[in-house]
Amino acid sequence: MARISASVYCSHVPAIGAAMDLKKTAEPYWQPLFKGFEFSRQWIKDNRPDVVFLVYNDHATAFSLDIIPTFAIGTAAQYQPADEGWGPRPVPVVNGHAELASHIAHSVIQEDFDLTIVNKMDVDHGLTVPLSLMCGEQDPQQGAWPFKVIPFAVNVVQYPVPSGRRCYQLGQAIRRAVESFDDDLNVQIWGTGGMSHQLQGARAGLINREWDNAWLDMLINDPAACAAMPHIDYVREAGSEGIELVMWLIARGAMADLAGGPKPRLTHRFYHVPASNTAVGHAILENT
Repeated sequence: MARISASVYCSHVPAIGAAMDLKKTAEPYWQPLFKGFEFSRQWIKDNRPDVVFLVYNDHATAFSLDIIPTFAIGTAAQYQPADEGWGPRPVPVVNGHAELASHIAHSVIQEDFDLTIVNKMDVDHGLTVPLSLMCGEQDPQQGAWPFKVIPFAVNVVQYPVPSGRRCYQLGQAIRRAVESFDDDLNVQIWGTGGMSHQLQGARAGLINREWDNAWLDMLINDPAACAAMPHIDYVREAGSEGIELVMWLIARGAMADLAGGPKPRLTHRFYHVPASNTAVGHAILENT
């Protein structure tokens, strides 16, 4: 059967993608951030999955304010990098795994989670920046991402947004769905977005190092308590865009310890500020 071998947590700051695309990664401002992902790039080569289930939020690219799905799963064979106003990123097309995605959709919907099924969409920096951080630069003409990707978009832009508890429970349902798929697939689940940041208003530029790291401690060691955190705590402590962190709870909820397995192994952890007025968090947890 298929199995989830690891979860990866990663911020998806758009300026990170621009720094890579414009060859600025060695500049003093950016060098410390990319150094924090050197381990991760080697790790993904050594632990390459067949499929990554990538949880992210769309930034008014595939979905406008006309239609706002709370949870949307991509079931297509391919996804084009989106044009977010300055042309698509120079990265490869994202190859999907339609069969596994459709199976997950069926299984999760039968467990009473209402998903929107998306058979065609472009994917923005929310999805491609984590891929670039973990896999490095990829030539769109000659290369391809080293695994297939199932995009899973969560609305954390327009209120009401899903609760941390709902995301946590959804992650558990996704694990059950993956494990009920007959093919022998190595699947990783990635939670992206965050950490503390606010893009507008009087608190624009807010970064809360202490809260970010305490929250990450809780995610790793006491995820049920983390899932119980109300939205107002994210807004107050991590800024209006800090709510993106509920997406990390989907990935954490899919780990084996929540189904009676052993506690996952923390393989890597990294935190850096600033990256374009945003705190960047990153961790890798492996099922043992």
